[in-house]
Amino acid sequence: MKICVIGGANLDITATSDAPFRSEDSNPGRVRTSFGGVGRNIAHNLSLLGHQVTFLTVFGDDIFGKSIAESCKKLGMDISACQIAENAPNPCFASINDSDGRMIGGIADMDTTNLITPEWLEQRKAKIDEADIVVAEANLQPETIAWLMDSCKAPLYLDAVSGPKAKRIAQAFEIAAHPHFHSIKYNRLEEHSLSHLQHHGRHFISLGKDGLKTQTQTFPAYPIAKEKIKNMTGAGDALFAGIIHKGPNATIDEAAQFGLRCAALTLESPEAVNPELKTLSL
Repeated sequence: MKICVIGGANLDITATSDAPFRSEDSNPGRVRTSFGGVGRNIAHNLSLLGHQVTFLTVFGDDIFGKSIAESCKKLGMDISACQIAENAPNPCFASINDSDGRMIGGIADMDTTNLITPEWLEQRKAKIDEADIVVAEANLQPETIAWLMDSCKAPLYLDAVSGPKAKRIAQAFEIAAHPHFHSIKYNRLEEHSLSHLQHHGRHFISLGKDGLKTQTQTFPAYPIAKEKIKNMTGAGDALFAGIIHKGPNATIDEAAQFGLRCAALTLESPEAVNPELKTLSL
């Protein structure tokens, strides 16, 4: 399928403690840098799953932005309609993980992504209209998400990203002239902001180790030994990529089960995207 993904492309800084994390203290551990961002991770996963991906984002005018852009090209993404924002830093996400891989907290510096406006997307509408599926995430501003709701010809899939940013989707739904989406993914922390949209589209609610909930049933997570879990950052992006991969005509059951398989495989990788995901497309 041709899939257009619109969202952020970050430098990810992940710090994981060797022993159970102690707050207000220096914890021995490992610090890794990698390329991430919810939009970029979803696009990366979908490329591994064999799709023709167009990625629309704004990169920073620094070594990180240029390196991420080059990486996207090597992964086979079409980034010809992206922008490098002059004199702007690339978006960055820093997270702290406990020794078991669970994220304790994170800080997202996403100001450059705010340059993705309705006017910016209007100039790239031809690219968007080529897609069989359009994917957007809540690092975009409410008016930008609302523009997508009103303008997308293809089924629109939305990722809520985080508790504070999930509210942007709810706001977009209020201001859009014809509010709609095909599917939306969020977790229990984000559910409070979006539960009133239950009668619109398909809802996939991540329950972490407890699996995945939809409007009709709960699916258990794929069993994975605790010692095999390397990193929990990125599992949610892989989950949604798996749901998207099955396509708009798949049943909720088919989409949920494949999404959970992708999430489980990603948990076994120290990176936010597991290259082995391509084996699932076979």
